[in-house]
Amino acid sequence: MPPRKINLVEAADRAITKVFDPHIAGDVNDSQAKVAKFGKVFDWHAHDNEDEAFLVLRGRIAIDFRDGPVELGEGDFIVVPRGVEHRPRSLTPEPVVLMFEPATTLNTGNAKSDLTVTDLKRL
Repeated sequence: MPPRKINLVEAADRAITKVFDPHIAGDVNDSQAKVAKFGKVFDWHAHDNEDEAFLVLRGRIAIDFRDGPVELGEGDFIVVPRGVEHRPRSLTPEPVVLMFEPATTLNTGNAKSDLTVTDLKRL
């Protein structure tokens, strides 16, 4: 049987009911592709040991850095290097974003809060 294909935006609309609740779209070696809908503002945080990649699938987001924000629209991609403090936020209602990172990456990195998700669901 061939591998299963998935439309990430349709799957996100069907399965993700809360913002900043990443769902696993697939495993790639020791990394995962995760999809989330973004909300108004996330926690400031950094990932001490891993880089984090973001690809906007629908809508617009900003990633705030201490020296200024970077805005991304549909199709835009950015890699946040390990150790760089950042804070994602939406610029449009519930944008859908693909993140690629090691499977062990915690969504809030070195910050723990009500937004921390330790038990990820799968799309």
